[in-house]
Amino acid sequence: MSLKEQITEDMKTAMRAKDSARLGTIRLLMAAMKQKEVDERIELDDVAVIAIVDKLIKQRKDSVAAYLSANRQDLADVESAEMKVLEVYLPQRLSAEEITAAVQAIVAQVGATGPGDMGKVMGAVKAQLAGKADMGWVSAAVKQALNP
Repeated sequence: MSLKEQITEDMKTAMRAKDSARLGTIRLLMAAMKQKEVDERIELDDVAVIAIVDKLIKQRKDSVAAYLSANRQDLADVESAEMKVLEVYLPQRLSAEEITAAVQAIVAQVGATGPGDMGKVMGAVKAQLAGKADMGWVSAAVKQALNP
């Protein structure tokens, strides 16, 4: 079963269970997926769906930070709950050690020598680690690998 089909099934399950919070989050995800398909006239595969989920989670993290700085714990809790629903659709995340090892292997593979090669390395890293790692951590690992 593809990830897209799994999300559709989870939406039906949430409807049957009358779980409005989960249903609303899944509908947001479905809308984002449909928008991408319509805009680009493509059929989404699992990699594209993971990219959308990752983007929505990043938006939720930013919102939580903004709400907490504005002393709005109630809204931050809602965003955190949505993040938990969305994180189910991501593959197992890599540990910091695994990210560092993967980045060092890619740096050696592309022949990067310094900070000027960051774009080249990040392009290769994104292709290989998309959805498997937090890109903030990946970026920090790339900077560390290119600045000895």
